[in-house]
Order: sequence, then structure tokens, then C-alpha cells
Amino acid sequence: MLEVVISGCIGERFIEARVDTRGGPLVVVGPNGAGKTTLLLMILGLHRPSAGRIAVAGETLFDSERRVEVSVEQRKLGYVPQDYALFPHMTVLANVQFALESGTCPRNAAARRTQALSILDDFGLTHLAARRSTELSGGERQRVALARALGVRPRALLLDEPLSALDAVARRETRAFLTSHLTRLALPTLVVTHDPADARELGHRIAVLEAGRVAQIGTWAELCAQPASRFVAQFVT
Repeated sequence: MLEVVISGCIGERFIEARVDTRGGPLVVVGPNGAGKTTLLLMILGLHRPSAGRIAVAGETLFDSERRVEVSVEQRKLGYVPQDYALFPHMTVLANVQFALESGTCPRNAAARRTQALSILDDFGLTHLAARRSTELSGGERQRVALARALGVRPRALLLDEPLSALDAVARRETRAFLTSHLTRLALPTLVVTHDPADARELGHRIAVLEAGRVAQIGTWAELCAQPASRFVAQFVT
């Protein structure tokens, strides 16, 4: 389980959140500017909250009171940014191999290639191994980015607006793929999105973020049945 209890300012942006991923993927939703990406960057260690605690599976990554702050590299979190951040000059296989060069992955180049091919096979992407990311569709790029993030066997998975760059058809197809895949993953997963439909399909529970603070957490049915505020009610209708 990924557990986050943090508060802090990044410039003029204030974030206060108490969330966890027990039971399945947690989706953090809210309009643009609500602080969703800032929350992710705090978890990743790219922004430092002024107070709070972050832990995965009982292991503390950050604790302001105990002065614990694990480095970005040592947090071992899988991260898929909004633009997927694939290297355009590399093939799909090389993108995945590059990610495997860190952490506990094989140091031998031949072993990394074998593992990368196995990862692509798991995601049904073997036929794309020799293509560059610029030759892929939006949905294919999203799957490659997810395969790359999961290939390093992270402690938890963080997805930032995973469907926002896709057209309507690719969005539906990729949403169905993600829903199925995230359900099968025994891995703490946190997704941020501004889209209610994505939140409804991807989240076991949903945390509604308003102006940097969590307004309510619950299942989609709970949010619809008993919204805690007018803001939450407007979001789920």
C-alpha cells in the first residue's frame, strides 16, 4: 500500500493530502490547477513537502519529523508522465532496455535485452520492438511507457493523466486496457486525472482534490450518493 500524509508549499501552491491505495488503484481527480501533478512530484521526491510522511508497504520514503528523506532514485517508484517521456531517437526495445539499466535489473546487456523483450511480450508489444516512439500511435506510446515503468519492478506505480493525449477512440481502448491491467497488478497504484469518466473506470477509490486539499475520498458510487460538497457533486454529475 502507498500511504501519503503530506502538507507543504511549492512556491505559491499549497498541498494538503491524506490518501492511500488500500484495496486497489486510487485516482486523484480535480480540475486543472488543483495540485494533482504537484502531489505526484512530492511522492516522487522531486518536490519536498514541508511536513508529512510518505510510505510504501510500510517502508518510509519521507518523514519530516524523523528527518527521513529517501532520494528520488532510491524510492524506486514507477512513473508515467503525461507526455510519456519516451526517447524519440530510440526504438521501443531500446527505451525499455534503458530503464532496465538502473536498480536491481541485470547488468549484462544481453540479459537486459532478453528481459526487455519479455516485458514487451507481456504487454503484447513485441511487434513494435524495432519501431521508434515517433512511429507509434498514442495508445501504443502509452502502453510502451507503462511497460517501461513496470519493467524495473517498482514499489508503486504513479500515472499522470495517462489518457489525456489520446483521441476519443484510442482513449476508450486504452482505458479498457488500463482498467484490466491495473486490476491484475499486485502493486500500489495512484493515478491523477481531470476526467470524471477516467476516474470512474480506473479507480477502486477516488480522491477529489480542490484547490490543493482533498475534499472527499470514496468509491464512485459513494461520491455520487453522498457528495461532501457542491464541488464534489458538480464533479461527479
